[in-house]
Amino acid sequence: MRLRTQLVRDLDKIDRKILRLLQADARLSMTELSQQVGLSTTPVTERVKRLEKDGFITGYHARLSPQALGQSLLVFVEIKLAAKSGAIFDQFRREVVKLPNVLECHLVSGDFDYLIKARIPEMGSYRKLLGDALLTLPGARESRSYMVMEEIKESLELVVPG
Repeated sequence: MRLRTQLVRDLDKIDRKILRLLQADARLSMTELSQQVGLSTTPVTERVKRLEKDGFITGYHARLSPQALGQSLLVFVEIKLAAKSGAIFDQFRREVVKLPNVLECHLVSGDFDYLIKARIPEMGSYRKLLGDALLTLPGARESRSYMVMEEIKESLELVVPG
């Protein structure tokens, strides 16, 4: 397989427009998409299939309202491990992906090892998440938490180069 940077260079103007349009509204039909990019439906459908095959499009998702689902509290938690080894990182990774309230988990550089983003119903749920779940993860020793008071910007849209 070609390097990802080579793939990015292979995208033409129409591919980039397709990516931008689908990223903004993944529910566009192939007919609507073809009208917006100026091609007929068949070539646009083939392009979308190629963009999926090449890994540019990794899925289609419905964006849900945390408030409507009773999960309005957003929290970021830094976790420091007691020890660092490939085995501990693997164990931590295997367990953290099982936690339903954890939306994202990133291995980071700095004073802490992991940065976790979670959604919970309210502050009372936070003690349970921290004490019963996050601090019981393999190797977890210390945590630092940040409760989000106001969400200024949250986006899943990536900049499509070019």
